[in-house]
Order: sequence, then structure tokens, then C-alpha cells
Amino acid sequence: MTKSSGTILAGQSRPEGRGTGTAPRTDPTHELLYRNLQEVFGEGDATRRRAAIEELYTEDCVLYVPPGVFVGHDALDKFAGDLRATHPHFVYTPHGKPQTLHNAGRLAWGSGPRGAAPDYTGLDVIIARDGKIAALYVFLDSNPA
Repeated sequence: MTKSSGTILAGQSRPEGRGTGTAPRTDPTHELLYRNLQEVFGEGDATRRRAAIEELYTEDCVLYVPPGVFVGHDALDKFAGDLRATHPHFVYTPHGKPQTLHNAGRLAWGSGPRGAAPDYTGLDVIIARDGKIAALYVFLDSNPA
């Protein structure tokens, strides 16, 4: 039998009351997933959305969505803005906690009017590079109406 090294891997948390005695650290990939959902795809203000894209994404980022592949900040900004315009009153709500593994992460979500059941659901998978999103794969469980 081997003894555990006690190493905590990305996507795992240290049990409460154990560890270094410092407050738990937020996983940077979790933050990217949450912020992308709210500040890019959930943002109605074009200026704030663009600032978030520049902060959260690499310049050569790639977005993979059912309608196609979009490369770079300008293409991502246009896609997210056009999508937001089709349902400006919808909110994106995470379903469960994000999971991370090395430089990748995933987050399930739903989208619909605030306080109502989601009109559609999906799963975001990101690949991070240098603390930013280099690729986003969006899987839809159901298509928007």
C-alpha cells in the first residue's frame, strides 16, 4: 500500500479544517468559466462585454459552437453580441459546480428568463493558456427556440 502524498490536484478541494491554515484558493479555471458565462455571453452592454473578452480570452482564441468556428476577439464579440440580441432578457445560470483537469474545465448551464426554468441548456468546455481562455467548446443539450 502506498501513502498518499497529500497533493491536491486542480478541480479538487482541500477538506475543511486541513491544509495550510489559509483560506481556500479559488481555482482560476473555475473563475474563467463563471466569468465567461456572465460577463461575455450574459452581458448585454457591448463595451463591458468587449472588455471582458479582452481580459478573459487569448487574442487567438477559438470558439466552437454548433453554427461554426469563430477565431479571435472580434469574431467572438460579434457572435456573443448577436446571440445576446436574440434573447436580451435571458440569464445564464450554472448547473452544478465546474470541473477542471489540468488546463481544461467544464461547466453545465441553463438559459432562460430570470426565475423560470431554462429554455435551453448546455455545457461549456474551455482550454486555458496563460490564465486565459484559448478555446471554448459549447455543447447544447437543446437548441434555443
